[in-house]
Amino acid sequence: MDRKHVNDWLAAYERVWRTPGTNDLVTLFTEDASYQQGPYWTPVVGLPAIAQMWEKQRKGPDEVFQMTSEIVAVEGDTAVSRQEVRYGEPVEQEYRDLWIMRFADDGRCRSFEEWPFWPGQQPANPPDGSIEQ
Repeated sequence: MDRKHVNDWLAAYERVWRTPGTNDLVTLFTEDASYQQGPYWTPVVGLPAIAQMWEKQRKGPDEVFQMTSEIVAVEGDTAVSRQEVRYGEPVEQEYRDLWIMRFADDGRCRSFEEWPFWPGQQPANPPDGSIEQ
């Protein structure tokens, strides 16, 4: 696994998200892949379940958004990237995500873990010690 492969995979992910239907997911994920949408969420397992989740999560292939990616690390079969996604024009919602991807020998992702953050989200322990109620 190298940065070029991860960069190409990230570009393909965005392209597939923008494509009608879910047939192209097979180019991104293994048949038994797991996709975890948050660190404490139950993973969605298998291509059919991932396809169902994608269709439920997105507004459709014409959804307006911009996505930027920065690869943070690649070691062995594992990569980490930082994503920034802004939905709408004007922007209605934005996220900053960390993605942890583990790849199979054929280059498809076998394990995907997302750590999403958005404006106004409060950390469990705010750095200034205050707790909002």
